[in-house]
This record gives sequence, structure tokens and C-alpha cells, in this order.
Amino acid sequence: MIEILAILSAGAAAGMRIGVPLLIIGILQGDQLWSQMPVLSRISPHILVGLLTSWSLFELFASKKLIGQRIVQQVHLFLSPLAGALMGLSVASATTTPGWLVALIGGLLALVFQLVLVGWFYRLRGLPMWAVLMQDFLCIALVFFAVDAPRQGGLIALMLLWVAIRSAKYWYNWYTGNRE
Repeated sequence: MIEILAILSAGAAAGMRIGVPLLIIGILQGDQLWSQMPVLSRISPHILVGLLTSWSLFELFASKKLIGQRIVQQVHLFLSPLAGALMGLSVASATTTPGWLVALIGGLLALVFQLVLVGWFYRLRGLPMWAVLMQDFLCIALVFFAVDAPRQGGLIALMLLWVAIRSAKYWYNWYTGNRE
């Protein structure tokens, strides 16, 4: 059960940002930089550190402007399921849960969160600065929770999933004209 909560926490982090959680997970692994991650272990750690650092900085700074948010969201929409699957596999490497199920849970949760963020982006015509800063904070916190406190991180991820479901209901009511 704890492994599932860690996977949920890691998947939620990957649903908010891609570069930051992957970079933090790699750094937390110490000398073995991404050696347990299926796809990333084949890439040179020096190249990976450079790429993830560059993308993380782009995510953090570009998401503060409207055009940057639009670019980041489009890239995240396609890459968040892959990042969620990789993050899930990295935090649940010692579990008996099948790898495909771990990857599926992490990837789908990341995709759901990214779809919700895209929906809010287009609904509000850009995310407000407080929401972007909260997203950055939650992403970093969820990565650390996935590694050090999976129970708390998983519960936060489940609460965020509840907010995502409520958002979908709100959007449906708004779209159909049933404003309650």
C-alpha cells in the first residue's frame, strides 16, 4: 500500500512539472544518477543533468508568462505520461507490483493532472501567478514526499485528484449551462 501512495505522489509531481521531479529524483539517488530508471539509465548522466537542468529552468521561468505557459503546457501534455511512468518506476523499484502497472498508474495520474492544468489554463486564459507558484511548490514537495514520506505524499496526491474530479464536474456544468 505504501508503494502505491509513493507512486501516486511521484505521478502527481510529474503531472505538474517534468524536468524538476526527474532532476530531483536523479540527485536523490546519489552516485547512481538515474541508474534505476529504465529509459534514462541509457543516457549519459552528464547529458541528462544538462538537459534536465535546462528544461527545469525553462519550466520555472517560462511558466510565469502567458506564452511560456502555453509552450510548457503543450510539451507537458505529451511528455507527462512518460515522466509519470518513469517517476513511478523510480520510487517503486523495490516493490512486488508489476512494472507495467506501476508505469500505468504513474503515467495516467500525470496525464490527468496535466489535462486539468490545461483545462484551467484555457478556461482562465492563463494561470495566475499564485497558481503557478503553488504548482512549483507542490511539485517539489510531492517528489520529496514520494521518497521520504510516501503516505503523506500519496494522501496529498489523492486530495489533488479529488480537486481534479471536482474541476471536471465544474467544467461540465459550465459547458452545459447548469450553473449552480
